This record gives sequence, structure tokens and C-alpha cells, in this order.
Amino acid sequence: MIDSLKGVLVKKDPAFLVIDVSGVRFSVRITLPAYHGLPDAGQEMEIATYLNFRQDGLDLFGFSGEEERNVFLLLTTVSGIGPKSAVNILSGTNPAEFRKRIIAGDVKALTVIPGIGAKTAQRIIVELKEKFTDVGEDDYLPVLSDENRELVKDVTTGLTALGYKRGQINRALRKLEEADALDGSLEDIIKKALAEMVS
Repeated sequence: MIDSLKGVLVKKDPAFLVIDVSGVRFSVRITLPAYHGLPDAGQEMEIATYLNFRQDGLDLFGFSGEEERNVFLLLTTVSGIGPKSAVNILSGTNPAEFRKRIIAGDVKALTVIPGIGAKTAQRIIVELKEKFTDVGEDDYLPVLSDENRELVKDVTTGLTALGYKRGQINRALRKLEEADALDGSLEDIIKKALAEMVS
């Protein structure tokens, strides 16, 4: 899987972008939130991606962040919803709001999103409600900048290895981000996170 692409933005459109990665240009189908987060053409950028294999080719999809990609992957497990439909659905909402609507079983609120009819909304709720309910608020990180995304991944991996739960780690990292303290070396951030968790 192509986890992300980092390069120079060549072209952007609400439905897709073209990014130059060391001379190779990739066309990526994107969600509307991902489009709104793009820089101007000619600037460097990084985008979370998912490569979908089809019998007649490949499709590369791009997202505003890991949370949006995670919701996309869950949506594609719902019968009758393919990758393109999932991207269209995510273009009409945000992951946190979408998750709340599913947990609440709110069919009416879901049908407001383009691409979701009443039957599809009911199917999404039936197939995803338990998966979303199993993941609490603390398991979601805020949107991370390109600069600290990889570092935060390493911090999470290190703290998980020490026996801390994902929710505890994410609460600590959110506090550090709010305090503009997600900087320094890997060791520095782990120490800061540990201090938050024991305080």
C-alpha cells in the first residue's frame, strides 16, 4: 500500500490532484476536505493515500488525514459501497460528525449527505455502528501537521510498547498539541507525553 505521497503539487481540482514525486506524476482522486487543505500549485505537500486494485487498473485515493482514510476504509467494507462512493460520501461530511451520526443511528442526518439514501444509511448504521462504538473519543487524534505526523506515529508506537493504551496516549498528545509542545526529539516528546499521563 502507498501510505502517503510527498512531493510538489502540480494541479488541483475539487475531485483530484496531480503531485510530482521525484519526477513521477501521480493523479490522485481526493475528498473535498482534502482539497480544501491543499497548498497552491508549485508548493511541496504530503497527502495520506490508499491504492485500490481493480481488475482493469489501479485507483489512487487521497485524504485530509489518517482519520478520514480510516473512515473511508470502513465505509468500503459496507456492502454496496465502493471506493468512489466512499470518497463522494466523505466529501459531504467530516469523519467526526459522520461517526457521531452512525453511533446515534441517525438515518435522517445521514441522508443529508450526498450519495446516501435511506436504505444505504440504514445499511451503514447496521454494519458500522458497532465498529465505531468500540472506538471511543480518546482513540482519535486531532489533525496533525505534516511536520509532526511521522514523529507522533513513532511516539505512539514507543508508548504502546511500554504498555500504555491508545486512548491514554492520544489524550496526552492532544494536550501537548494544544500547548504547542509537540516539538523536540522523539525522546523529548515521549517524556512530555509520559509527564501528561502521570499528572
